[in-house]
Amino acid sequence: MGEDSMNRLAGKTALITGSARGIGKAFAQAYIKEGAKVCIADINIEAAQKTATELGDSAVAVRMDVTQQASIDAGVSETIEKLGHIDILINNAALFTAAPIVEISRQDYDRVFSVNFAGSLFTLQAVAKHMIARGQGGKIINMASQAGRRGEPLVAVYCATKAAIISLTQSAGLDLIKHGINVNAISPGVVDGEHWDGVDAFFAKYENKAPGQKKKEVGETVPFGRMGTASDLTGMAVFLASDDSQYVVAQTYNVDGGQWMS
Repeated sequence: MGEDSMNRLAGKTALITGSARGIGKAFAQAYIKEGAKVCIADINIEAAQKTATELGDSAVAVRMDVTQQASIDAGVSETIEKLGHIDILINNAALFTAAPIVEISRQDYDRVFSVNFAGSLFTLQAVAKHMIARGQGGKIINMASQAGRRGEPLVAVYCATKAAIISLTQSAGLDLIKHGINVNAISPGVVDGEHWDGVDAFFAKYENKAPGQKKKEVGETVPFGRMGTASDLTGMAVFLASDDSQYVVAQTYNVDGGQWMS
């Protein structure tokens, strides 16, 4: 989008979790280009402040640890204090993990579910309470994954968290639309970026592959012909935050180069 952008989010404010870098940062940049003000919420406040400074006057930063209710509540309150209100939430904060079924630890299970699922649920809840009280409706976007559409032998816990996100999106969408709050989700496929170095390392360990081999193999399986990038997801994120999606409720959109059809 250039200078002649439609400014589809003019006057809107957005809270994006885990947005100091990667996909979350790309969403923030896209929203600012469309006229929104954005809160960069991240557990790493130094990184969040650096990103907010880089993005300019339309961005502010808050520290938020989505595994702690007090931190969610404080982060939402601080966002409202800095931006006036919240029109849009993107639940983007997430962790990846992998292990064979017989090696899954309770500690890892608890850690990943607390961020990926409980973090999204209780951040959604806190923002929805604000949106309901304000009476102006809103847009909530959850980040699912193609991993939530099917199981994978080494990725049981992560896949389960993302399947839970798809289910939560349906339930919350049906419950909150009476308040004018649209809840929907984006389901990326394989997205290139620094987080994929960690994913690749898990597969190198458990599938005995050379570093980078899994990433190359995965990219070659995408019908579009390459792995996704963060910018491939921003169009859907803008659409779901805009007035164009008023009649879209409880849906999860695949943005994955053709990897999954539903």
